Amino acid sequence: MKHPKKIYSDKEETLYLPFQFGIDPMEKLLLVNFEKDPDEEFIGLEPQFFDDEINGKGLLVIAWRKDMQVEVYHDKQIQPDPKKYDIAGKGLASMHQVDFERSEFEILSAGVVANIVFRDKNDRLIKIHIEEKHPKKRAAFGLLAPMGDAATNPSAMPLVLLHDFYFVRRKHTLLEVVIDGKNHQIDKLPLPLDGMWMYFARYSPDPFIVTFNPSFSGILESENKEIGQLLWEENGSAKEIKSYSVSGDGHQIKIAFDPAFPQFNLIKAGLEVEGEFVISGENSTGSIQGIYKVSTKEDDVQIQIHPVGGWIPNEKKMSLRFLYTIASIFKNWPKTYLWTAKLKKEDQQWEMRSSWMRLSK
Repeated sequence: MKHPKKIYSDKEETLYLPFQFGIDPMEKLLLVNFEKDPDEEFIGLEPQFFDDEINGKGLLVIAWRKDMQVEVYHDKQIQPDPKKYDIAGKGLASMHQVDFERSEFEILSAGVVANIVFRDKNDRLIKIHIEEKHPKKRAAFGLLAPMGDAATNPSAMPLVLLHDFYFVRRKHTLLEVVIDGKNHQIDKLPLPLDGMWMYFARYSPDPFIVTFNPSFSGILESENKEIGQLLWEENGSAKEIKSYSVSGDGHQIKIAFDPAFPQFNLIKAGLEVEGEFVISGENSTGSIQGIYKVSTKEDDVQIQIHPVGGWIPNEKKMSLRFLYTIASIFKNWPKTYLWTAKLKKEDQQWEMRSSWMRLSK
């Protein structure tokens, strides 16, 4: 299916790509929640390990606060960018370089092993100790983490695709979180998975962290200056974008359009064109579906991307399908994201100003 040729003018124009994927390499991550037995400040801890040219090599722990802001504690060997944490909850409260007294963090065939000890900004000792030694092999799976649900003012849409993901099993496991001498009870998954009871502590040795369409204000570059693979097809005088994909950190992320995304700078003034899109990585992590709209006036163009279809898991396990159904946060959080871009031609160049907003749930 294609858009009618009559929507376009007959002149030739450069093809522009108003979409962008950013990839933030990460080796592994662990999330431990204790919202039902909170600390005076924190309700969860999220260790992450990096080993790449962008972040460096070392450990970082995100401390999730009751007010849904985050504090970041990190090795001196890595230098995290404070700007990227506005996609986490209500944003970054503070960032601290620390000397970890213990920094063991491994994900093995039997499960996760972690012994992480550091002091927070108030010099309180924080300890995360996990030894999972279950004899049964992990039946890991993939998913899109609902990280974006907590963000109130995101500068991008966070796509945290977790491969080889699993929960920490309660049996054959030592798990403790101690803050300032107090041992906190870890939240539990409310239903069994693979015939076993689980903690609401989860991990992935292969996360793929992507930001979709970071907020932008400036000159839009032509498609031949973009990094990634762009597939387009001719439709009369126009070139329409069928798909755009970017690879990195061992994986690929792709957005595909139906009908193909129109060449916005050739659409006649006063028209509105729309269609559907799908964002996908590997099959195991499902896809995000939504609609796009392009509206034109005499002197500007507006583009909207709205993932109204939410996240569509690709999962055969009945227990997981049931979990995704009763815990609607997994599927529905992308529906609350809306991206709007306004484009205007100035001095033979297209300027774009774009941003995300959260819609009411």
